[in-house]
Amino acid sequence: MADLSQEPKHVNVADPSAAAYWARRFQVPVEAVIAAVRKVGDDPSAVAAHLGLPWPYEGSGIV
Repeated sequence: MADLSQEPKHVNVADPSAAAYWARRFQVPVEAVIAAVRKVGDDPSAVAAHLGLPWPYEGSGIV
């Protein structure tokens, strides 16, 4: 299981570099992350669920 202690607590899509981080983290396009945050808020577990991914998402190479 991934160590979530260093994981950001909110999915920030206001900052382009942060949005890019989350796109890489979830392995989806930035637009999908932005749409998910608009729909379900910025909680990483809610965004992951909306994207159909488990949380923590260990499929990413940056966990």
